[in-house]
Amino acid sequence: MVKERARILVVGGGYVGMYTALRLQRQLKQELGRGEAEITVVTPDPYMTYQPFLPEAAAGAVSPRHVVVPLRRVLPHCRIVVGEVTAVDHAKRTATLTTLATGEEGTGPQQLTYDELVLAPGSVSRTLPIPGLADFAIGFKTVEEAIGLRNHVIEQMDIASSTRDHAIRDAALTFVFVGGGFAGVEALGELEDMARYTTRYYHNVTPEDLKWILVEASDRILPEVGEDMGRYTVSELRRRNIDVRLGTRLESCADRVAVLSDGARFPTRTVVWTAGVKPHPVLAASDLPLTERGRLKCTPELTIEGVTHAWAAGDAAAVPDVTAARPGTDTAPNAQHAVRQAKLLGDNIARSLRGEPLKTYAHKYVGSVASLGLHKGVAHVYGRKLKGYPAWFMHRAYHLSRVPTFNRKARVLAEWTLSGLFKREIVSLGSLEHPRAEFELAAGGKPSEESPGDPKGSS
Repeated sequence: MVKERARILVVGGGYVGMYTALRLQRQLKQELGRGEAEITVVTPDPYMTYQPFLPEAAAGAVSPRHVVVPLRRVLPHCRIVVGEVTAVDHAKRTATLTTLATGEEGTGPQQLTYDELVLAPGSVSRTLPIPGLADFAIGFKTVEEAIGLRNHVIEQMDIASSTRDHAIRDAALTFVFVGGGFAGVEALGELEDMARYTTRYYHNVTPEDLKWILVEASDRILPEVGEDMGRYTVSELRRRNIDVRLGTRLESCADRVAVLSDGARFPTRTVVWTAGVKPHPVLAASDLPLTERGRLKCTPELTIEGVTHAWAAGDAAAVPDVTAARPGTDTAPNAQHAVRQAKLLGDNIARSLRGEPLKTYAHKYVGSVASLGLHKGVAHVYGRKLKGYPAWFMHRAYHLSRVPTFNRKARVLAEWTLSGLFKREIVSLGSLEHPRAEFELAAGGKPSEESPGDPKGSS
């Protein structure tokens, strides 16, 4: 039994936020029923995105609805607040919160008080002051960006098929991806696979007309799968006529021209930015201790160092890796650690409330798997290296076992089964991004600034 009533605030609805709240629901079931505990989850979106499936969602292999987990369904005993925590004053146990109704109410941000804080806002895309990047680049961290990119790629093929201008055609069929990590390589591999298949339905666009370019500033890609598998991935991508440029940076994409540090220039209408992430801005707007890289200083018990009643895990936290051979090493900010940390975090909060000793987080990294398109992949798991179909199958099997809820597992498996029996979907629904544009034109008005002149949404 908890010593006194506890108000637990979970900031973030991603891996750590959802799994921590889910664990707390189970550990504090009786206390929640008696009103001795209260769990509030503040999240910008009412769902958790299973990010490893974003490349497959972009390629059309998985429905966007099955990539996300509705928080209100899996957390029925928690209070879900769709909003953004902009600042935390832990000394006063308050968090500054804005919600969807804040602007309409006109009362300004709310102040939310708590007793226990779980700070897990995740990370945001790390951008650089590159000319044209903010105007023309596309990110790849959310399901909206993944589906928008799929629509965009197919629309570029429509443009290339219908134009008589060779310059417009070449720019439309040139796709530049910046960043050689999991997000960039998997997104490129899946979308190239999809686009190559789609060309069979165009009378004047062939796979050879498509130009795919991967730009990576370091001398290797996919460092998580090891050096050998990284080299294999480069050779596999190049075998598919993908231009992989290592040790190269994007210097500008202004005026829809990608300028690289090696002097190459590519007129393009598609620049996908996946070059890393950085800590969420709310960490800097708190009074909690941070590392040099802006992450929260944590203990192996997942408490925030130097303060009480504050916890963190995942991307936002620098958690010491007690299994590492070299002292001072932190756990990698990936989903494999985040899910396991979240479960221990929920257990430790319950232990703390009951006055029981805390447990230490210890997990040895088992390896990584990556998909490079249909039936293609690489893996380095438990010291074993796999490539091609076996690695792709392992990638699917692993992530199917990890996607939350039986409901999602069944739906994803059904979609994979059906996709093996029927042809790919090659439909672009660009109008989803601006659903009112066509009606505004029909009503005699002008399209709003955020919607393009084309009611179908192509840019």
